[in-house]
Amino acid sequence: MIRIYDTMTRSLRDFRPIEEGKVKMYVCGPTVYNYIHVGNGRSVVAFDTIRRYLEYRGYEVTYISNFTDVDDKIIKAAAKASMTPKELSDKFIAAFKEDTAALGVKPATENPRVIDYMDEIIAFIAALVQKGFAYESEGDVYFRVEKASHYAKLANKTLADLEVGASGRTDEETARKENPVDFALWKSAKTGEVSWKSPWGNGRPGWHIECSVMATEILGHTIDIHGGGADLEFPHHSNEIAQSEAKTGQKFVNYWMHNGFVNVDNEKMSKSLGNFVTVHDALKTVDGQILRFFLATQHYRRPLNFTDKALHDAETNLKYLKNTYEQPFTSTVDEAEFAALLEKFQEVMDEDFNTANGITIVFEMARWINSGNYNQAVKDKLAEILQIFGVIFVEEVLEAEIEKLIEERQEARAKKDFAKADRIRDDLAAQGIKLLDTKDGVRWSRD
Repeated sequence: MIRIYDTMTRSLRDFRPIEEGKVKMYVCGPTVYNYIHVGNGRSVVAFDTIRRYLEYRGYEVTYISNFTDVDDKIIKAAAKASMTPKELSDKFIAAFKEDTAALGVKPATENPRVIDYMDEIIAFIAALVQKGFAYESEGDVYFRVEKASHYAKLANKTLADLEVGASGRTDEETARKENPVDFALWKSAKTGEVSWKSPWGNGRPGWHIECSVMATEILGHTIDIHGGGADLEFPHHSNEIAQSEAKTGQKFVNYWMHNGFVNVDNEKMSKSLGNFVTVHDALKTVDGQILRFFLATQHYRRPLNFTDKALHDAETNLKYLKNTYEQPFTSTVDEAEFAALLEKFQEVMDEDFNTANGITIVFEMARWINSGNYNQAVKDKLAEILQIFGVIFVEEVLEAEIEKLIEERQEARAKKDFAKADRIRDDLAAQGIKLLDTKDGVRWSRD
């Protein structure tokens, strides 16, 4: 059974999904005002790896990751670039998809955008106001934190400690709040800012409300797994819990997962510190599979040091596995030993998706293969396992293309379009692909 380290309980828990065989998973996506840095990329890769392993274990995963395209940072960056906020967001959403594809990240089931959920956000906030969990103040709407039970438990904080820490605030916004720790659900618009009409005047949503609305609208009131970087435990995820459970009256998330940071010189990589490297820039000098392999083969909760040596080691290790994959087949395979290796791999990966231990077993399997145990079944399983780590072999892509062309040829023959059928056959032959028509269908082989 898979066991997950749940941030809320600070413990490993047996994974029992809400619906057997299916997983509802929400991972906080980027605020799209710039290229993502390698630290952001680590979170994307970590949860893609977890998703891939869940699928390897037979689960059907609905994977939702949002784009925050309404935010103060976007408004400022758009003005600086002489673009509208939507134009800026569109640009960096496209860049995010391109960069993460280079890292071998599977597209999400859905990437909701805040601007497409504005009516739902306003309705969600209105429900909180009606229930007494939120209040309007000079066009802003705030959440009454004191009404949320166990507020900030996720981050191991208490409301009393937070109130003491906030007691000295004297800024203009704090003056509008009933309690300094209350957080914004709706912000009144300043002159010239993008805004939407609401019962409280023109404005835009606060950051925290956005994920609650998109997650519950798409996945329902309770979801299996919610993930993100460790820096989101407080306030973002703590506020998501408070407002979601206040509105629905139900538990919001069953398993909270948070990945560790990427460090540079043992300091967290971040835009605020100026020590970041964007994935976009890194991909100019580092192959995407190498960067993915580096990010994916350490346990997702542990910090990760971004160094040239670490990337070089990842390149060397990945090359060894690729060379192993390309080995010629041997005459025999010890099936019992192979089954034992697969069982060991599953055992360590089931323990909170421990990719560091998992890749150790993969290398053990590679040494076993290189000692003379290799056939098509082993090769297929090796490819399936390596896909968890984002290693996709070109040959597999080509095979999919070949099958598609064969299907097109069969359709052409059924329509008696023999000229097209012959052209497809000739094109494949030019690539070294031979077709053999049999009573059981079309078989193909490489020269």
